Amino acid sequence: MAYQDDDLDYFLREMRGVVPIKQDQKADLKTSQKEDVKTLEARRNAAQEQTKQDKNFLSDEFVDLLGPFDPVEYKKDGVQEGVYKRLKQGRYPIDAALNLHKKPVEFCRKEVFEFIEDCYRHDIRVALISFGKGSTPDSLPCVVKSYLARWLPEFPQVIAVNSAHKSHGGSSALYVLLKKSERQKAINRDRHIKQGRQPKAG
Repeated sequence: MAYQDDDLDYFLREMRGVVPIKQDQKADLKTSQKEDVKTLEARRNAAQEQTKQDKNFLSDEFVDLLGPFDPVEYKKDGVQEGVYKRLKQGRYPIDAALNLHKKPVEFCRKEVFEFIEDCYRHDIRVALISFGKGSTPDSLPCVVKSYLARWLPEFPQVIAVNSAHKSHGGSSALYVLLKKSERQKAINRDRHIKQGRQPKAG
């Protein structure tokens, strides 16, 4: 027993001056858990955004610059001349428009990619992209125009591109013709069948 008493005395001497931890100094597990959830959510959102950006296949390499009045013309094989002529003349209704005035090239790259994807998803056939008119080939509008001339043919959904009619902005804007989505093709086939006509191939 004497040995135990000596141990107790030793313990009490060693603990002299020790004060209890205040409540506000303890870790708040609930707060830490909330912060962990927020951190995980932020990381998840960043990863999703990175994945979304990685899908953008549009070229960011150097392009030959077009002049302010240089036309932009592109027609995929299989597009009828009559269809392309009507596009050039601005005779198709414009279903959607994108304004890139005074926007930097990298911003335009992102916007154009999302715009064309959305147009195709919503069965838009004809779109207008405007970018302004520069006075020299190295002006921002001409640089954007030059990249658009490169980017738009890179889309499998885009079948024709042309400088707009003057009523729609002339050389400061482009018409974009998109192919029919598979959903729209199915709707057209059903319509032709109901009308007793043989649907066209493609």
